[in-house]
Amino acid sequence: MTAEGESHADHKARIARQFIQAIPFSRALEMELLEIGQGVAVIRMPFSDALVGDPQTGVIHGGAVSALMDTCGGAAVMSHPEALAGTATIDLRIDYMRPARPGQPITARAECYHMTRSVAFVRASAWDDDEDRPVAAANGAFTVERAGKTKT
Repeated sequence: MTAEGESHADHKARIARQFIQAIPFSRALEMELLEIGQGVAVIRMPFSDALVGDPQTGVIHGGAVSALMDTCGGAAVMSHPEALAGTATIDLRIDYMRPARPGQPITARAECYHMTRSVAFVRASAWDDDEDRPVAAANGAFTVERAGKTKT
């Protein structure tokens, strides 16, 4: 149900923000939603020594980058005009292109580019302070509930 005076797009954005905040792992990684709407999401994760995968280089662990991209993909699906609030990851393929620079936040952008009756397809990329050189790229498939459809 939308709040009084809230547009459908604003309602979806609020739900997506609540979704991210409801996931303890996303909160632990301090993910921050920067942009949401029309099947696109942008989320930033700050650098933390607790996320370092190699103490010698100070590079963030690939699992943290994966979690960021997965969460961003789910948020993109949830904000798509044809989707309802619920989604789950079916498949996520991530190509790591280079290590992130130590001390830099990682930002991910995901776009839900196609939907079938039950599956949403997403492309995502992640970068540090060098936006021209991605840290990782991903393609994923997520479950989707269409607006007006209820679970049985």
